Amino acid sequence: MAGGFVYTATSQTDLSTSEIYGKAIADIMQRDPKVVAVTADLAKSTKLGDVLKVCPERVINVGIAEQDMFGVAAGLARAGITPFVSGFSAFTSMRACDQLHTDICYQNVNAKIIATHSGTSFGQAGSTHHAIVDLAIVRAMPNITLIVPADGYETANAVNAAYDNFGPYYIRINRGFDRVLYENMDYGFEVGKAVEINPGSDITVIACGSCVLQAKEAAKFLENADGLKVRVLNMHTIKPIDKEAILKAVTETRRIITVEDHSVIGGLGSAVAEVVVEAGKGCAFKKLGHQDKFAPIGLHEDIMAEVGIDANGIINAVREVMKADFEEDDNWDDEF
Repeated sequence: MAGGFVYTATSQTDLSTSEIYGKAIADIMQRDPKVVAVTADLAKSTKLGDVLKVCPERVINVGIAEQDMFGVAAGLARAGITPFVSGFSAFTSMRACDQLHTDICYQNVNAKIIATHSGTSFGQAGSTHHAIVDLAIVRAMPNITLIVPADGYETANAVNAAYDNFGPYYIRINRGFDRVLYENMDYGFEVGKAVEINPGSDITVIACGSCVLQAKEAAKFLENADGLKVRVLNMHTIKPIDKEAILKAVTETRRIITVEDHSVIGGLGSAVAEVVVEAGKGCAFKKLGHQDKFAPIGLHEDIMAEVGIDANGIINAVREVMKADFEEDDNWDDEF
């Protein structure tokens, strides 16, 4: 794996997904002269400050023109350069949807898209800057790998994995102010493989991004308050998704809740549901996220509480799903 730097927990701000992305890409660019950063007049907002300090000549600003940014990135990739494209999630997935589809994915070029300010992490900017449908859009495009890191350390792992592997990558990170989930980078990150955050046999909560830590905190509370053993999976890779971990959870816990800062249509919850249905197994299932509505405007933590994707919302959902009944013989042979 690429990466020659070590992070220390000096402050949460320094360990946010956006800050560590800037540090990770700066480290890669200092080692590889064929890596460039491309931005649409958002270098500061997307935390490319570290890159500007060490490799200013390899930061390409196309101006406020996201569609052109993807065209430039595709051309660079076809010429043997590895572009890291930085932009707000709302713009990289929606405003430049056709260019992402045709210039990047259809041509299967080696371009890496770092989609910042994802979900409602820039909640006070309003609906135009909320990215709650980007997973649905990007997941449907062939050839692309889709990763939603849960904290800064995982962002560094995702960026390094994108650099190490050929093809389009879409890494969805928050605006900043993220809380730390892992102690360091060495926890077993692997593209396409979920990470078990908390063991459990009663119910499984599958989360991504900022909702993973909320799920972990909910699991701890439910064990102390209700005696429940809640399995928590960090499904950092939405595509390709870890089918094995999902089906193992269905078989062993028979109750699944998905949690995401995204619409419940087309994102993590839909991806998990597809795996369950295709396997022919029945289970109690609930999707937490934005329920086919635009998100309210406000601070990220307040929005998460409002739509029920914070720890309290997950606790309430677990208690609800735990009421589901199953056949007394517990025989799965007749479920299909």
